[in-house]
Amino acid sequence: MRIALGMEYDGSRFCGWQTQPDGCAVQDALEHALSKIAGTPVATICAGRTDAGVHALAQVVHFDTAVERPVAAWVRGVNALLPPACAVTWSQPVPQDFHARYSALARCYRYLLLNHPVRPAADHARVGWFHVPLDLEQMQRAARLLIGEHDFSAFRAADCQARSPMRTLARLDIARHGDYVVFDFCANAFLHHMVRNIVGCLVYVGRGGYPPEWMGEVLASRDRTRAAPTFEAAGLYLSQVTYEARWGLPAAPRATLMEQSKFLNHEGH
Repeated sequence: MRIALGMEYDGSRFCGWQTQPDGCAVQDALEHALSKIAGTPVATICAGRTDAGVHALAQVVHFDTAVERPVAAWVRGVNALLPPACAVTWSQPVPQDFHARYSALARCYRYLLLNHPVRPAADHARVGWFHVPLDLEQMQRAARLLIGEHDFSAFRAADCQARSPMRTLARLDIARHGDYVVFDFCANAFLHHMVRNIVGCLVYVGRGGYPPEWMGEVLASRDRTRAAPTFEAAGLYLSQVTYEARWGLPAAPRATLMEQSKFLNHEGH
C-alpha cells in the first residue's frame, strides 16, 4: 500500500529534509515516527528536498507499507511522535504509480523579505532581511526576464546534482505588503539554491546596484560567478506542489498565521 502525506515544518529547527547520520533532518524525524506507527521500518520520498533553514507549508511525501492503519493514524498518531516544529497535515492512500517527486507537475516557493532598517528579532528565522529600501518596479522588470524555459546555470549551486540546468519558470511575482516584500516562484522544478540566488540578484537590482537588464545578462552568461551571493535561507518556504487532479490530493495548504495576519488582509495594497 502506498500512502501520501502533506507536511509543514519550521526549517530552522532541522538540518534540511534529507536524512543525516546524526538524525537532525526532517526525514529522520518523520521516518522514526512512521516506523513507530507501522511497527516496521518506513522509508519516505518527498516532492522537494529543502535545505537547512528552509521551511515548508506544503511538502508532499509518499511511503510504502504492508500494514493497514486508519488514515487518522498517519496524521494524529504520527504527529504525537514528531517534534513540535514539524507536522503531518493530511494523509491518504494513493495508487502504486504515484510518486511524490516524479508525479509533481510544478513546485512553488515563497520568499518573505523584511525590507526595513532594523533587523527582525521575533521573526529572525522566518524571514529574510535587507536594510536598504528596494525599488519594487525595478525588481519586477528584472523578474520578467526570467520567465519561460531557460538554462539557469547562473543561479545553480556548485554542488547541484540535477542532470540538466534547463527549467521552466512559469511565475515570478513580487509584491510589497508594508515592510515586507513577497516573492512567489512557480516552476516545473528548481535547481539547488536557484530561488535564493535569484532573490539575491533581484535585491541587487532593487537597491539600485544594477539595472533590470543586468538580470538578463546574468541569465545568458550561464556563469554562477556573475550572479549575486546566495541569499539567506530563513525567508524561503516550499509553498505548494501541484499534481494532476486524478491523484485526488489536497489542492493547497492552509494559510499560516503569518500569512493571515500580515498578507491576506493587505491584498491590493
